[in-house]
Amino acid sequence: MARGQASIHKFKVGQMVDFVPSKSGVPASARSYKVLSLLPTEGGERLYRIKTIAEAFERIARESELLRTSSPV
Repeated sequence: MARGQASIHKFKVGQMVDFVPSKSGVPASARSYKVLSLLPTEGGERLYRIKTIAEAFERIARESELLRTSSPV
């Protein structure tokens, strides 16, 4: 990988995070999500694939929408 291309993600695969959507119109049926994979940076934001057991689908979230979970892992 060339210098300057590396992107250090704040969260790791398997880590539990709180998802706080930045858009008020984006419903979230739960707050705690599990990081499934790290995605490439887009528009200067690191992206993550996340999932909660309360939903049947996965989400793509920006790092700015995620917080370290307050519940024990």
